[in-house]
Amino acid sequence: MIPVEEKPILLALPFFLLLLPPVLLILCLWWSKGRWRRDRREYQERLVALPHFPTCTTPVIAVSHHSYTKPDEIPFTLPPRFTSTPKIAEDKRDVMETHGDILAHRGSLFVQSLYPVGTVLAGLYSSEVAAPPAGMATRLCFSVEYRLGGEQLAVSLLRLGNLPPRFHGNITLVQLQLLPDDRRPRQAKARATGPDPEFNDCFLFQVSRARVSQCTLSMCILSVSHDSKRHAVGQVLFPLHDELGQAGRVLWKDLDTEQPRHCSELGDILVSLCYNPTHQRLSVEVPKGRGLQPLADQGVCVRASLQIHTQVVKVKNSAAVEADEHPALELRTSFKLRPEQVDEACLRLEVRRQNHKVPSDPSVPLGFVVMGPFMYARGPQLQHWMDMVNTPQQPVTMWHGLCAAT
Repeated sequence: MIPVEEKPILLALPFFLLLLPPVLLILCLWWSKGRWRRDRREYQERLVALPHFPTCTTPVIAVSHHSYTKPDEIPFTLPPRFTSTPKIAEDKRDVMETHGDILAHRGSLFVQSLYPVGTVLAGLYSSEVAAPPAGMATRLCFSVEYRLGGEQLAVSLLRLGNLPPRFHGNITLVQLQLLPDDRRPRQAKARATGPDPEFNDCFLFQVSRARVSQCTLSMCILSVSHDSKRHAVGQVLFPLHDELGQAGRVLWKDLDTEQPRHCSELGDILVSLCYNPTHQRLSVEVPKGRGLQPLADQGVCVRASLQIHTQVVKVKNSAAVEADEHPALELRTSFKLRPEQVDEACLRLEVRRQNHKVPSDPSVPLGFVVMGPFMYARGPQLQHWMDMVNTPQQPVTMWHGLCAAT
């Protein structure tokens, strides 16, 4: 039997159990809301509090403070490394005072010492490149830098200055090659026409550290007219063995447009070239020569060889004829040449002394001439090759002086 005085307690117990979860839920919500307000107040205090910078630790890059800077270069420095230990304001009055200081000095950070890491070339990052030096010569503006980490040669092609007036309305192209091993020329196209076309292009050449000093950078400038014909403007040959000390500097180099001196003392030959891209055939004809000087009682012959890169593809010889003031050489031959190989091939014509009475006797070289693109030829020989490419299926005939055979 349950005593009478304990019965009300047992009857009220279920009601307490029903009210307990809502009360606990209300208490949890009230406690969470109070904690959220305290966290928010502390977060706002952290935002407006000035950070405290401790004394400098070890510098990021330790270099000499007495670095030499050229007039056209901007020093580039790196601040020391800090350990972030922000200090929280203790009361609201300090917070308001420091908040005003932040607004007054926003964007400013003063440290006691800066560590130089090099210089920035202003000419490479400005929107306008400096005007070319005084003079009428056509000049190319570029910079060269060798990156030891990746063993890469970076060539920045900037602009061309004082372009001849006949090329002002044409499209200007620059073909870059790293001689003697590079087999694939890189090409840059000017962004506009006129006397000073700009390029603003960068090219990377993969070359080892031991090999880079033995290479020569070749930059050939071409002008493309409205009828899609290419005309040679000039060339810049930049040997790297003496020039890597100027790494990163903006350079102006004159274009070499002079024609090579002909060895007219050895004589001249008349050459006719014709290229048929449809049949992929290069036709060569050497009808006659003049001023040749063979030995007594000996004749002359012509040897034609087609070379692609460093490999001689095919060689053809003409019959030996008796030499006189105007010998009839009568060489007529053709070579198979694909259109994609036109910029990679060259034609070598060699005049040789040979006893026309005894064809079995070995021949002796008298002189030679090489015709091809910028990689192999210059002057009239280059112009002859370019005219042949620009006028397909039409023979182009020119006289060429022989150079001494070595």
